[in-house]
Amino acid sequence: MAFRIVAFSGSLSAPSKTRALVDLALDKLTRRFDVIGASYDLADLQPSLGGAGRLEDLDPLPLGIVQSLVSADALILGAPVYKGSYPGLFKHLFDLIDPEALRHKPVLLTATGGGDRHALVIEHQLRPLMGFFEAATLSTGVYAGAGDFQDGIPASPALLDRLDRAIDQFAPFIPRENPALSAAA
Repeated sequence: MAFRIVAFSGSLSAPSKTRALVDLALDKLTRRFDVIGASYDLADLQPSLGGAGRLEDLDPLPLGIVQSLVSADALILGAPVYKGSYPGLFKHLFDLIDPEALRHKPVLLTATGGGDRHALVIEHQLRPLMGFFEAATLSTGVYAGAGDFQDGIPASPALLDRLDRAIDQFAPFIPRENPALSAAA
């Protein structure tokens, strides 16, 4: 069975810098390791997410997306930062997910914000959230401020370099029979 990566952006905006960042990470990951990827965001879970008290309360399409997220082999998660934290609906999604569902799953954490004041959101909020689930968060998180984008696209060399380093950290989790890993050996 093919290795599946799901990217999820915790943004409701369209266009979204957070979605652009997670989509770029997913594109780099699928190209680097020849894996299957899918990308979603909070808007894909509306309008039923806000009123859901349990996962089963979601409408069929959002429920299918969340099931795709928890059944993926690895995740790329991105959150926009508002007032020093990720959005409440982003957290609400994870409140609905079984604590065992993400155990040992490799996760690349990303975040976007207006400036560098929010750069520690990965370490102080996203990493502890994934720690609760016992997910295998990659050591490199990727934060992008407004200056890292050009016309809504991640563009700064430092950001792209950090993203490439983070993508490389998925290597131990990709099955060894993957052709992309065999060619590198």
